[in-house]
Amino acid sequence: MSRIALYPGSFDPVTNGHLDVVRHAVALCDKLVVAIGIHPGKKPLFTTEERLAMVERVFGPVAKAAGCDFGCTTYDNLTVTAAEKVGATIMIRGLRDGTDLDYEMQIAGMNETMAPAIHTVFLPASVGVRPITATLVRQIAAMGGDVSAFVPAEVASALKSKFAAGSPA
Repeated sequence: MSRIALYPGSFDPVTNGHLDVVRHAVALCDKLVVAIGIHPGKKPLFTTEERLAMVERVFGPVAKAAGCDFGCTTYDNLTVTAAEKVGATIMIRGLRDGTDLDYEMQIAGMNETMAPAIHTVFLPASVGVRPITATLVRQIAAMGGDVSAFVPAEVASALKSKFAAGSPA
């Protein structure tokens, strides 16, 4: 039986923290599907298409190097519904600290009730990426700061272009 894992998030933008989770996740499954949540009430910095392209370009080679199949999708419903749709039995969640754990445990409990066949796997962030959040990355980039220590090079370039073009934070 193939082990399919879903790694959901907004990925706005992809960070080195996300990349760290993917590097660990590909060792746990035969196929990793990254699912970008689409929330009508939120206005992301990057379009859905831009985020899909970032995810494919940054995470795809990592999965390939690990011998793990890779896919990317979007969803605008419950995360467990997205997981069921792709046949995932594993839900990957990254943890930076205890606050993340408290929040994620609540979600995992609700997800388990709704979809008992999907098991949440928590992956602790490596020390070097624990403080990174996409929100902070966007704020630093919006103020002209150097985000190259927090995101892959192509994402840093995309952020620079986005803010040079006068896009709002």
